[in-house]
Amino acid sequence: MKSVLTSSAALVLLAGAAMAEPVVYEFDPAHSQVVFEYDHMGFSTSTGIINGVTGTLTLDAENPANSSVEATIPLAGLRTVSAELDKHLFGPDFFNTDASGAVATFKSTKVEPEGDDKEAKVTGDLTLNGVTKQVVLDVDLNQLGNHPMTGNEVAGFDAESEIKRSEFNLGKFAPAVEDEVEIKITVEAAKAG
Repeated sequence: MKSVLTSSAALVLLAGAAMAEPVVYEFDPAHSQVVFEYDHMGFSTSTGIINGVTGTLTLDAENPANSSVEATIPLAGLRTVSAELDKHLFGPDFFNTDASGAVATFKSTKVEPEGDDKEAKVTGDLTLNGVTKQVVLDVDLNQLGNHPMTGNEVAGFDAESEIKRSEFNLGKFAPAVEDEVEIKITVEAAKAG
């Protein structure tokens, strides 16, 4: 810029710069969860759910590759089709811990936008049962807009991935109980502040 900007032009430039800043969203744990499924001895597809997922999403609309996500998945929120199985999962065959304080975490390391800017591959580190492995999430942006009940700006996402239980020292009874676990994640996150 060669000369002095008028105050109105400066305000327009500042407003444009502010709109381009990345936006931080905080997960709504009441509407953020992980659903998992696996083959049980060829007889059934068993499912479970983990409620109460928390975390933050930093969304850079100008450059989506600069976006990031961090999540904490409370294993105390884990429920399967059977209370007995829930108890078994935290016994010596699997987690061998008290569910109340156990968590899994995910921290992204790379975001690769795909298609129409509503899809991305998000690579990150999943820490589960004391083991950290790289996983890739296929993420779809469901909606970005104002929540009809609260008026807050909300981002909604679904993601899918697959992990092997055995890689996280949870492989008991494989392959009779399938080692590969399909994971589906849904997140609602409201603009922070």
